[in-house]
Amino acid sequence: MLVVAALGGNALLQRGQPLTAQVQRENVKVAARALADIVRAGHRLVITHGNGPQVGLLALQNDAYKPEESYPLDVLGAQTAGMIGYLIEQELENELQHAQPIVTLLTQVIVDLNDPAFATPTKYIGPVYSQAEAQTRAAQAGWQIAQDGDKWRRVVASPKPVEIPDLQVLKLLVEKKVVVICNGGGGIPVVRNADNSLQGIEAVIDKDLSSAFLAEKLGADALLLLTDVESVYQDFGTPEAKPLRKLTIAEGGEMDVPAGSMGPKIKAASSFAASGGFSAIGRLSDALALLSGDAGTRVVAERTQ
Repeated sequence: MLVVAALGGNALLQRGQPLTAQVQRENVKVAARALADIVRAGHRLVITHGNGPQVGLLALQNDAYKPEESYPLDVLGAQTAGMIGYLIEQELENELQHAQPIVTLLTQVIVDLNDPAFATPTKYIGPVYSQAEAQTRAAQAGWQIAQDGDKWRRVVASPKPVEIPDLQVLKLLVEKKVVVICNGGGGIPVVRNADNSLQGIEAVIDKDLSSAFLAEKLGADALLLLTDVESVYQDFGTPEAKPLRKLTIAEGGEMDVPAGSMGPKIKAASSFAASGGFSAIGRLSDALALLSGDAGTRVVAERTQ
């Protein structure tokens, strides 16, 4: 089975943890153990991951150096994809005792310059702040900000992926049974010019939607959206909350879920399920059990008897 596993932010950083290399490495070690179980079970594996906190930190560091010479988000996305890919690659190699070829590929993903997301930024990046500090930083740096739980964060445009120009390379690697770490942070956002050349753009592509898009283009059998919660919950945050073991595309579309948390995961899972594969949402530690349907929430096109 060809599995695309999308690591949530918790695979690298728990909420409130400092953005240090050691903290991220320790978290990646835990992720590597769960991912190694999928490989040991005989499945082919493609790994994607987010980069919101990391790309936000790099942006802050750039501004502290020379704000007028700050690197654009596509370049910062490439830098974080290389850093995070390195950590995942090394820890997974160690966990599998170097018995499996593993590679990290910096992946360009084409977006549409006319995507309405550019007019309404929604993607959180960087650290969390109090409202007052966020407003001060926004005024100084020209940010757009939004509330994230009881804190505030910077938001940037999150356009939809429309093409993966590196797809041919990815398919070759998968055919050779190489474990591929790619689409870091949703992929490096680029646009195609009239002369067919590619050019970076200021954006951060949603990791879950990009992972679903990649899984469909690769012809994957399963898409795992790995996070820090057991499953999708009905009536989440209330005394009546209960885990859902199966969710249809129609049911997912009717759920009232936060746009910044479970919402993109349900949307991505539904998108891939509609293409013919199956999706599952659940805990990183339950990665292998998600494949067998013994954990998490499986998202399907329609409910069967």
